[in-house]
Amino acid sequence: MVLHLSNFHLEGGAGVAATRLHRALLKSGTESRLLVSGLSAEEPGVCGLSSTALQSKLAWARFVGERLYFYPQERDASVRFAFSPAEIGADITNNPWVQEADIIHLHWINFGFLSLDSLDKLFALGKPIVWTLHDMWTFTGGCHYSRGCENFLTHCHYCPYLAKPDAYDISFAQFERKRSIYKKSRMALVSPSQWLDSLVKKAALTGAKKSLSIPNCIDTELFRPFDKLAIRRKLNLPESKKLILFAGANIGDPRKGFTFFRQALEKKGLPTSDIEILVLGKANPEVMASFPVPVHYLGKISDPNAMVEAYNAADMIVVPSLEDNLPNTIMEAMSCGTPALGFATGGIPEMIDHQDNGYIALQASAQSLSEGIEWILNPENNAELPGKARSKVLQTYSERVVADQYQQLYHTLLANE
Repeated sequence: MVLHLSNFHLEGGAGVAATRLHRALLKSGTESRLLVSGLSAEEPGVCGLSSTALQSKLAWARFVGERLYFYPQERDASVRFAFSPAEIGADITNNPWVQEADIIHLHWINFGFLSLDSLDKLFALGKPIVWTLHDMWTFTGGCHYSRGCENFLTHCHYCPYLAKPDAYDISFAQFERKRSIYKKSRMALVSPSQWLDSLVKKAALTGAKKSLSIPNCIDTELFRPFDKLAIRRKLNLPESKKLILFAGANIGDPRKGFTFFRQALEKKGLPTSDIEILVLGKANPEVMASFPVPVHYLGKISDPNAMVEAYNAADMIVVPSLEDNLPNTIMEAMSCGTPALGFATGGIPEMIDHQDNGYIALQASAQSLSEGIEWILNPENNAELPGKARSKVLQTYSERVVADQYQQLYHTLLANE
């Protein structure tokens, strides 16, 4: 039995990716279970640690305690959730599912779910460990994305996320703690993108560990093309405009690149009279009111069917992330036949084949982003884009394709045991 561990169930990109893999493995005949901090909804094979009111309070206390531990050390509020000290977490070693598991499969385990001590106790059980990385935290001294810092290649210290970085700051201490824990493990590290896997292989903490790249998966029967005009009528959206979708968990996060998207729409050459914007996620109403083109704010959508409708309503999706792994939004949009535009960062160029099924813009260039919007919306270019976008997903990210790769990894680890 494979036991997946994820803080989140149906929330956040990492939680959604973990749940999708669990479901794909069940469909392929693998005995799979998923243990999360708290259930988003009842689901077969999924259990939450917080099933009672007291347990929910304890989970919240762990999250708050983790944040309070970092609060006096953070550089400023902008990095508050970008660094995880992993000082506080649950001890799950005696959980029945953990005891019964043949393989422990870690996903995103921060924010009070598992601490470094929790990991130490899990690894001490001697079970094979698979760890799917959804950001850089596994091989850094605490940051989820390094923002250009390369200390993780040698040894983390003088961390730029801290108010008072020094040679023996908490990034140094966490780095040392991880090194000690990892020595005890039989662990395979899986990166959804080749970009992240290349960093795993270079990082001082993980370079000697078995590592490979296996992408996240998606249910291509759920995320599929529908009649665009019918969807727009249902959502009361303009039928004749070019609709561009921007989807971000929080558009106020600088890493999501929303500023570059706005600047791109202000560049000369775009037929802005024909363009309107769909915004999916948290947004500041004042920012939307001053946008250069009309905006339709869809809000935060968690229902998958509603998300499918949003993707199908759009002519394209723009994902101008400055750092990212393998964004679910790009995969979901392309599976619905909606071409994507993104910067040449992280795993995005692995998903979008430039001027074949979408467009890759120069990193942090609003001008290049504007050119990409114009190229995708050009009728001479976009006739075959929807079909090619969906074909890429079917061939690379479908449940069967990804489940097969993980099953092969599990078999290898168990055989070596």
